[in-house]
Amino acid sequence: MCWCANVLQILLPPTFIHIPYTVLLYLCSMSKRVRVRFAPSPTGGLHLGGVRTVLYNYLFARQHGGDFVLRIEDTDQSRYVPGAEEYIFKCLEWAGLTPDESPLKPGNFGPYRQSERKPLYRQYAEQLVQQGHAYYAFDTPAELDKMRADFATEQNPSPQYDRQVRGHMRNSLTLSASEVQSLLDAGTPHVVRIKMPENETLSFTDMIRGEVSFETATVDDKVLLKADGMPTYHLAVVVDDYLMQITHAFRGEEWLPSAPVHVLLWKYLFGLDAMPQWAHLPLILGPNGKLSKRDGSKYGFPVFAMNWTDPKTNELTEGFRERGFLPEAFINLLALLGWNDGTEQELFTIEELISKFSMERVHSGGARFDFEKAKWFNHEWIKRLPADRLASEAASVLKTNGIDTGNSHILPQVAELVKDRCTLLTDFAEQAGFFFKAPVNPDISPIQPKWNETKQLFFAEIIRQFELTTLWQSADLEALFKEVAAVNELKPGELMLPFRIMLVGGKFGPHVFTIAELLGRQETIDRMQKTLSLLPG
Repeated sequence: MCWCANVLQILLPPTFIHIPYTVLLYLCSMSKRVRVRFAPSPTGGLHLGGVRTVLYNYLFARQHGGDFVLRIEDTDQSRYVPGAEEYIFKCLEWAGLTPDESPLKPGNFGPYRQSERKPLYRQYAEQLVQQGHAYYAFDTPAELDKMRADFATEQNPSPQYDRQVRGHMRNSLTLSASEVQSLLDAGTPHVVRIKMPENETLSFTDMIRGEVSFETATVDDKVLLKADGMPTYHLAVVVDDYLMQITHAFRGEEWLPSAPVHVLLWKYLFGLDAMPQWAHLPLILGPNGKLSKRDGSKYGFPVFAMNWTDPKTNELTEGFRERGFLPEAFINLLALLGWNDGTEQELFTIEELISKFSMERVHSGGARFDFEKAKWFNHEWIKRLPADRLASEAASVLKTNGIDTGNSHILPQVAELVKDRCTLLTDFAEQAGFFFKAPVNPDISPIQPKWNETKQLFFAEIIRQFELTTLWQSADLEALFKEVAAVNELKPGELMLPFRIMLVGGKFGPHVFTIAELLGRQETIDRMQKTLSLLPG
């Protein structure tokens, strides 16, 4: 398939004859500057699987000092969704996966939207027709419907436009040359279809799956150029990968059935030597098969990188960012959905992923998404964050929840204090919010049944002692608290929960005397007095 690999086999000394052909093919591809691409359609939110494809492309490009290209495949204008392209760029920006070339950052191979490349595709479609590898098809929608009805059988209820059908349809294979020219001159709507060979076996070497083969007899005559002059994915992806000098193409395994069409197009148009190395990535599986938007709705976890609101239905689908995931954790969990480095390591920085990633260690089987494991990744990354970043993330969450921290000097301490309790960034609202906003309605129900005059007097005395003390460190406050409890013959354990509820409003939070220290003297006393006013006595 590659002349370079064949030459290497000849030139290498005999001691190297054991090197597999696939390895030689890989070495050959590495002789050129690595160029990979992600080519999404602007039809909706960016799914978990799409971002993983971006990530694997990005890691491969960075590891080999190559280029990561983002190309917008918007040839199907009927499915175009306003705002979807902007959304894709925002997702990648949040995830830290910035392309080297894109519609926003043009390079030497533009335009980077297929709709802007429309004029160049027809010449390749016409070339295929002239070579006898494609043909014009003038069939109307009604004629296509009639074909499906006429050729339907119990064994084949949905017949396709293939070698068995093409001879019965209105196309340049069944019409005379003069009839075809007359139809073209009259501007009759038509498409260009590839003419699939009848008895060929097509093979290519997948970087994940090894040798993959297809029988052409099982593939229908796909449309290459639509009636509006726009190419379908099949023609556009081959032409664009060639013109943009893409060396490696990574895409989901759902595109494997289209591979024989693409192999033929490479063979007919540019030669198989020019074809990129392919890798078809495994599916990401949900509880019941391929992970879907429906799974997210049913099981309560996000499947999109960021919130996506469908402009047609105004339906909101929650994303990982809004759920409270760090981009570092999101990238980490995505990398391990179908890949590992052969060790027990689970936490990877982006630099470690770039260093260790290899397509050869990507699994060929589907990877099951586990939301609980995803949250574990996020918790571990929250604990890893440096203090300034942690404080910034906490401040953002608190602000979103209507809690203004201002320029609070205690925010870094607070964030560091509660981070072990935060699985998601959104948890900072509950775990840190009370430091900056006093509880409006403290939950006194857990302490009411055992509340008595003795406890009322104890807390009145503690307030007085807090007003008098010159020491306001956690250890000093705890010592004073226990001393007053001993004088009143009370067990400190019976008093801790009421004190916590006074300061926090509920049965949660870090060490209660540390809370008091950070709140400060007056705020601590004010909260205690408010809660005491709600209790009998």
